[in-house]
Amino acid sequence: MVSDTPALTRVTWLKAYRLIRSIYPPIDLFEDIADPRDWEALASAESKTNPRLWSHLGRLDLVPPERRVSGPGASYLMAPFVHASHDRPGRFSDGSYGVYSAGNAEEVAIREVAYHHGRAMAASAEAPGWTSQFRMLVNRLDLDLHDARPFDRFHDPDDYQAPQTLGRQLRRAGSNGIVYRSVRHADGECAAIFWPDLIPVPVQADHFDYHWDGEKVDRIRNCGTGTIYGL
Repeated sequence: MVSDTPALTRVTWLKAYRLIRSIYPPIDLFEDIADPRDWEALASAESKTNPRLWSHLGRLDLVPPERRVSGPGASYLMAPFVHASHDRPGRFSDGSYGVYSAGNAEEVAIREVAYHHGRAMAASAEAPGWTSQFRMLVNRLDLDLHDARPFDRFHDPDDYQAPQTLGRQLRRAGSNGIVYRSVRHADGECAAIFWPDLIPVPVQADHFDYHWDGEKVDRIRNCGTGTIYGL
């Protein structure tokens, strides 16, 4: 009989893929070599001449200083944690904290994002056409993660209540994160990482445009090659 609690397992992916909106620029404070423990003081000083700085930085309090990442490329790791929002919940977070989500293949990341981007487009009744551009991030994953793959209740396509409860409990207990099945791409796997200091800074790969047909994201275009793929 399968235990009710996901077991720990070592997850090693030579490449972990994450897709993000290309419009978001790097955040200077995260890219600097300044000690992350000094970020609040530095931001407070700079905000006197730039009152919009705090909205740009997000909520630094969501990441303890000892878990922060700085230096070139650090924005890619910090952003999902400091810009967590109840307006953007995920499978293993209700939005009160952030996770770094990635797939074990490029197509997994593309299809996962296509689904959520399509929901956002539908909610705002956007007209059909080519929409936002996304950039692929690639790094390595080599962590002990809690294995949710054997449990169907954590993989409902639309109901996230059970996995969000699991995510909250495991994060509080000190878990690194969760590995689970992709529900948007058969045979694909995903990981939800709970802290930015657990994985290396990713490198940027290809850019993709998404096409919205009025009901769903039905095509993507590789911006480098111009190749269009159906979803």
